[in-house]
Amino acid sequence: MSYTSLVSKILLSFFISSTVLYRYGNWFRHRIFVTLTVLLAWFCSFLIIFALPVDIISTVYRQQNHTENPCTDNITDKCSEEPWSNLPEKVFINLWRTVYWSTQFLTWVIMPMMQSYIKAGDFTVKGKLKSALVDNAIYYGSYLLICSILLIYLALKPGIDLDWNKLKAIASSASNTWGLFLLVLLLGYALVEAPRNFWNNSNLSLKLTQYYFKASKLSIDKSEAEETVEDVLESLRDISVAIRPGHYLYGPLETILLKVPVELKEKLNRRQIPEDAPHDLPTERSLIRLHRQTIKSLQVLQRTETQWNILLEKIFECEDALKNQISRDKHFKRTFPKQRSWYNEYIYTPVVEWYWICLIAPICWKVLAVITSIMSIAIVWSEVTFFNVSPPLSIFAVIVNAAKANYDYFMIEVLSTFIILYLSFCAYSTVLKIKLLNLYYLAPHHQTNEHSLIFSGMMFSRLTPALCLNFLGLIHMDSHVIHSQINETSYTQIMGHMDVIGIISHGFNIYFPMAVLVFCLATYFSLGSRFLSLLGFHQFVGDEEITTDLVQEGRELVTREKRKRQRAEEALNRRKEFQDRFPTNGRTRQNNQEEEERPRQMERSRIRDSYNLDTYNGTNYTSDIDTRFPPQLEEDIDSRFGLSTGYGRSSLNSDTRFADGYQSDNRRPGPAPRGIFDDV
Repeated sequence: MSYTSLVSKILLSFFISSTVLYRYGNWFRHRIFVTLTVLLAWFCSFLIIFALPVDIISTVYRQQNHTENPCTDNITDKCSEEPWSNLPEKVFINLWRTVYWSTQFLTWVIMPMMQSYIKAGDFTVKGKLKSALVDNAIYYGSYLLICSILLIYLALKPGIDLDWNKLKAIASSASNTWGLFLLVLLLGYALVEAPRNFWNNSNLSLKLTQYYFKASKLSIDKSEAEETVEDVLESLRDISVAIRPGHYLYGPLETILLKVPVELKEKLNRRQIPEDAPHDLPTERSLIRLHRQTIKSLQVLQRTETQWNILLEKIFECEDALKNQISRDKHFKRTFPKQRSWYNEYIYTPVVEWYWICLIAPICWKVLAVITSIMSIAIVWSEVTFFNVSPPLSIFAVIVNAAKANYDYFMIEVLSTFIILYLSFCAYSTVLKIKLLNLYYLAPHHQTNEHSLIFSGMMFSRLTPALCLNFLGLIHMDSHVIHSQINETSYTQIMGHMDVIGIISHGFNIYFPMAVLVFCLATYFSLGSRFLSLLGFHQFVGDEEITTDLVQEGRELVTREKRKRQRAEEALNRRKEFQDRFPTNGRTRQNNQEEEERPRQMERSRIRDSYNLDTYNGTNYTSDIDTRFPPQLEEDIDSRFGLSTGYGRSSLNSDTRFADGYQSDNRRPGPAPRGIFDDV
């Protein structure tokens, strides 16, 4: 008996969750309460995934020791050997009770309210809480509807007395039923799409075509986001003319203005206000609505710009890989060279990079595609047949039973961990690919906004319990699947089986996973993509004319972006050559550097201006975006969006003049507000 395995799982879960959160979130600029809540949700979800295999092998060991004749002559030594990670049953019961109910409280109470509170447009705590409750009315209503149906079913069924344990089981069953329904939909897509994507990644030409298609669609989304921001700022400008200092709505107006980036204000100030512009005083309700629209529009704009920058980098990388495949000197050459470092100089050299990208990586993608295809086929087969116990048809149940017979606890733990991780990858990666949920996007380099982080935490907390219960059914470790008396895992003891509701415990939870086969077939033949294309939501379908047109449009957009960046590189190289020919020393060098940096900063400011609101001058967003001096992604988002999306330190420390002479005294020192009530 050793706690080393469980402790290592806990530390591993915390390390993975904190590392992923650091990569996608921003610990120093997001609200502390949001960061800690998302970290706790991710940590509990990863802990369930990694600790469940330990619970399984401990249960198997107890089950085999409680049988009458557990050992035969040839395996007596193996039978008497206790698994090194075996722990008392009480340890897992306390662990699951704490972890499960913590995640349920977070996902159904805390995080939905937090998400709605952050995007609420009210100016008081009471108003924000009221708006959050209204926002979640439909969301909570769907959950309460399931609970009500279960309660009515129990009330009409004779001989059943409701107590506290059964009420907890009803709540748990409603949550797991909701999670299982969503899980089957996600798995039906990802079990086919994940191997397909891995295989397509080995085909650089097809991969680049898909990127061009995404670039065309994303440019449309970005233009729409910029137009929405323009409309919101025009409304805000008109209101700022009507509300002057001393008005009772002047404070709420300043709260809204703090959300607007300085550059957008300055761009808007250059445009004259029409003489026939209305000057009616707005109401508090209209300001609340405008505040909410401002927050949402700026977040959508930040998200689309982040996606655009990341997609461009992927396209340039893919184009370089295609060009270097026919290179004879086997040195990887980039259109836009990366910054030099010791890693690129001595380890990941151009020769190593060429062999990896052009030769090894495609083979690795194909091998990974084959492995995941086998895993997907085994999972679909097991989902369809896991309720058949004699003989067992589930592939994973057969393997686990064989490992039990040989007392191979290590194989059980490795197999369980591998299957759960693959199921988790399929489920969670699908959430971020569905167009309906594209409002939430996890972007690396600390560019994910708070709403997306909270959404991912909710999905993790809701899908993980249902996923693990489904996995226990696949390996026949659930007594209500095999209908025989076995030692239950501590996890299923906490989850409960809902014995009083046979339609769920012996019906929905067993037979509904068979629907995953239908969704897999629909994904394989791209029925969903074709249906969405018919409705006007264009998807990548190779044999459609609209797909070809969007691919060509995306190629032209990327070509223009590349030309602008190449001109920027040439300008920088010419400036560097001039400096090398006419070097300066001492104070002259310092002054020269300042003079050199000043036009670069002015140029970057002009680039962002044209990037933000060029439609004010009647120009097109996509064609006129200048990236001759493209700023770093984090610096650009930091300086442009600031307080509006939780990024950046206060760039509003000086007086900012807005609209027709309106002056906002924004002298808020230090970093952006991090408390959840700081903007109230």
